[in-house]
Amino acid sequence: MRIAATPGFIKRALPLAVAAALSACASIESATDTRKQVVDAAQVVKQGPTAAPFKSITNFSDALRCMDNTLLDYGVRDVSVIVEDILDETKKVNAGTKDMLISAISDMTKRSRAIKPIAYGKDSGNTIGFLFQAQQREHFAVIPPFGIRGSISQFDDAIVRKNVDGGISIEPFINIGAAKTATASVVGLDLSVLATGDLSVVSGVSSRNSVIFIKEGKGVDGEASIKKFGINFSLSVARSEGLSQSLRTLVELASIELVGRLARVPYWSCLGATDADTAVQNEIQDWYDSMAANPAELIEYFQRQMRARKVYFGRMDGIVNDEFKEAISRYREALGQSREPKFTLEFFQAYLRSDHRAMEGKVQAVLPTAPVAAAAPAAAISPAPAAPDANAAPLALSVTSAANMPVFARGAPINLLIQPNRDAHVYCYLRDENAAI
Repeated sequence: MRIAATPGFIKRALPLAVAAALSACASIESATDTRKQVVDAAQVVKQGPTAAPFKSITNFSDALRCMDNTLLDYGVRDVSVIVEDILDETKKVNAGTKDMLISAISDMTKRSRAIKPIAYGKDSGNTIGFLFQAQQREHFAVIPPFGIRGSISQFDDAIVRKNVDGGISIEPFINIGAAKTATASVVGLDLSVLATGDLSVVSGVSSRNSVIFIKEGKGVDGEASIKKFGINFSLSVARSEGLSQSLRTLVELASIELVGRLARVPYWSCLGATDADTAVQNEIQDWYDSMAANPAELIEYFQRQMRARKVYFGRMDGIVNDEFKEAISRYREALGQSREPKFTLEFFQAYLRSDHRAMEGKVQAVLPTAPVAAAAPAAAISPAPAAPDANAAPLALSVTSAANMPVFARGAPINLLIQPNRDAHVYCYLRDENAAI
């Protein structure tokens, strides 16, 4: 707008012009909330519940501590995992993603010692190179059964952008304007777990999450949000943190998912979700169906779980025996189900949602006393005895073969029955004719 001005006119019009300019700026601020418009538009781009509960966080530290307790409670321990370099395939996010993942796993296993991450990067080659070197180096005499790989797979910059500006000018005396901008970008992280035996992807053990990152025009802060299990996790980040802090949050979430799915423990409870959520129900169903398709796997899973609950002390071989039947019957009864030694989806669901510490008194069992073998079979190598516990008897093991066979044919499976006289973690090693472990 251009106005021909005289001194008298300017004297009368200038206050009005200033007031009009300030009013215009206020109108821009109130009537055009760019950030809200960008957030609303970005939600259309994202998939997820339309009315998700909102949970404000700075990171997943509490969830990592919760997972540590869960892994300890479910008896998960000493699972070695190779962590490869996690590359940025987008070439737009400059951050140490692998180190973030290792730190998250370390924080998640302070008490449980459930996962042992083994860093393996570009200075040593890929997993195939590692497996070759593992057989040449004493450090890797026991090859880790799993490996984690993945990448920053997505960076969609400014998928939604909103600019609003306005102003008023009275030449040559006044020139006032205001502007506001906001953009929304999406960063995605994909991780999966490989079985090192054949380098196949472990079915169902993967993490695929994205974070929507809101940046306002003032350029000093932003907000990132992640939707998972119907919960909207949101965090605010300063300009100095920005995208890297959002990526760290994604990595922490991914570590909880990967470890929870690999160990088949109810990790979702550490994220504030329950088994009433459809996504959780589907995951439990998938776990049960995949194990039920191979009954030995389902039996061995519950043999390990009943051992962790101190109601079963028999073999961990995926074969049903009388002691195992009694353990399952006792636990089903404690869960309010029929006292039948059978597996059902309902039993699996009830088991995953239960407070097992509160149930200890209902399912107590007596530890069987096994005689210590006079001598171990030639094929068995007993580990060195652990230091005695002041509050327990000295550790003793009974080691026998499944058929009392002292010698095994080349290539034949070796089935051993190892019974400690108290709770213990037993590590088995095979030494060949060349004394190599």
